[in-house]
Amino acid sequence: MQPKLYLETTIPSYLAARPSLQTVLFTHQHLTALWWERRRRDFTLVVSELVREECGAGDPQLAQRRLELLEGIPVLRPDRAMLEVARELVERGPIPAKAAGDALHVAAATVYGCEYLLTWNCRHIANAEIRRAAARVVARYGYDLPVICTPEELMGGAE
Repeated sequence: MQPKLYLETTIPSYLAARPSLQTVLFTHQHLTALWWERRRRDFTLVVSELVREECGAGDPQLAQRRLELLEGIPVLRPDRAMLEVARELVERGPIPAKAAGDALHVAAATVYGCEYLLTWNCRHIANAEIRRAAARVVARYGYDLPVICTPEELMGGAE
């Protein structure tokens, strides 16, 4: 059975975006495209309703492209446990209230037993200090935090 991977909004956003003129952002877009091409089939991808909602916002052409990328990917429905864990990640944990949506991403991936959460959000999700504190919060509920990483970190042996 393939590992379950939660695809956070930044991944389809980077895939659908116009190429950036900023070197770091352009590199992240390129690495995301390589991961999508070479590795995505090695995982069972899932998204939450929040990912679909976020991908559908903004520029209509880019939103359509983002939503097309998500076609066929199962959508995790919010439940009481997910909402409770997300609330705790904000109230007692490392994620600020202004980033409550990011707490929902972490909670969804955690409660639904994903092995990985793939993101480029290094401010509130793929952040060493936040991961450590989030692991303590979800452990209080009996969950293991998924491996939170970027496409660059999840390239495996792909060249």
